[in-house]
Amino acid sequence: MSILINKDTKVLVQGLTGRIGQFHTREMIDYGTNVVGGVVPGRGGETCQGVPVFNTVKDAVKATGATASFVVVPPPFAADSIMEAADAGIDLAVSITDGIPAQDMMRVKRYMRRYRERNRMRLLGPNCAGIITPGEAFAGIMPGHIYLPGSVGIIGRSGTLGYEAASQMKELGIGISTSVGIGGDPINGSSFKDILELFEQDDDTNAVVMIGEIGGPQEAEAAAFIRDYMTKPVIAYIAGLSAPRGKTMGHAGAIISAFGESAPEKVELLRDVGATIAPTPSEIGNAVTEALHQAA
Repeated sequence: MSILINKDTKVLVQGLTGRIGQFHTREMIDYGTNVVGGVVPGRGGETCQGVPVFNTVKDAVKATGATASFVVVPPPFAADSIMEAADAGIDLAVSITDGIPAQDMMRVKRYMRRYRERNRMRLLGPNCAGIITPGEAFAGIMPGHIYLPGSVGIIGRSGTLGYEAASQMKELGIGISTSVGIGGDPINGSSFKDILELFEQDDDTNAVVMIGEIGGPQEAEAAAFIRDYMTKPVIAYIAGLSAPRGKTMGHAGAIISAFGESAPEKVELLRDVGATIAPTPSEIGNAVTEALHQAA
């Protein structure tokens, strides 16, 4: 079992005909993802990477029955593309675009709230690596060969640290149910709490790896959710233990501005609610092994 995406999920690619769109679409198709079409205004009626291209997301959904969209659109146009997907009834949108203005994302968040929660599109990203259910499908930019199918979920703000965790776990023979990138921007579509809730409800996910970093309140909110609702082991790594206060480190959202936003504070919050802490990136795999043995 998986969350959000599997081999049967019908995926659109918004921005398919661009160089980056074509490259990642080919990777997704070769992995087994059920890519059913692309959306590029003015290119409707064409074929690209073996799938039909449509002018609008509504046209594509009507023709293909797609329920997910991979948004690989440049920053100036990405917000409009995400809102178009929401308006067309897409269930899941994955935006890898880096550099979308924060004000644009505020507009996206307000726009999505016009829909009732049960009909509201779930957004991963922007500035994320995407989502993969190993052995079945992915919508994103991750290297599929490093993911072993299994029963441990991954959630991460950092794509590369998510890859590192998956690679270490594969070396140790530990498989992944689904790996989800939520993105490193200050305003994103889904939080740690949102994805933890999905993993908690998934019968075939037995533990969760959570990869956070300095900046923002998301890890603190996740800690409260873990304390009150999680019954499965959570293994956490927080990047930025040596980052100075007030300095942006890497992601746009990685800046400390309040109590609970530094890496040491987040580590303590998570440790206090029972999460297993990996002290360095190289020890994530071993921390997962230890937590699984303790839970057995």
